[in-house]
Amino acid sequence: MEQIDSTDLRILSALQHNAKITNRELAAQVHLSQSSCLTRVRKLEQAKIITAYHARLDLNKLCRFVKCLVTVSISGQTKEDSAAFQAHVESTPEILECYTVSGAFDFLLKVVAPDMKSYLEVTDELIQAVDSQITLNTHVVMEEVKASREYPLGSLL
Repeated sequence: MEQIDSTDLRILSALQHNAKITNRELAAQVHLSQSSCLTRVRKLEQAKIITAYHARLDLNKLCRFVKCLVTVSISGQTKEDSAAFQAHVESTPEILECYTVSGAFDFLLKVVAPDMKSYLEVTDELIQAVDSQITLNTHVVMEEVKASREYPLGSLL
């Protein structure tokens, strides 16, 4: 793990909140000169602590869609099955997130699709991706109560 100081922490927190902030604004916010601030940001990028900059979209304002959380269990899972499953997940744009988890199932997915028919096509292809039997449990998201992409750095570090 990389060692970061309190100034780096303030930079990361500010960029998490608003990645579009100018270097001038960021430097003023974290009490650094613009050149020192930019140097620190570049070091955080080179260390792969900052991996990308993104725009957060409000999909509700763009289109109709269905979002599902899906638990996946693979019976008699082999390394080959797991690799095939993960490769399929990585190549499927509708699967936004995939986690290997402990407990009653093997994977947890977040899937978005234009409608349930499209969602079923995604899951049918997922089932066909491996030779072993796959059990899926779908939980349709009715309302998003909280969706933060900002890590609570102050309490984690």
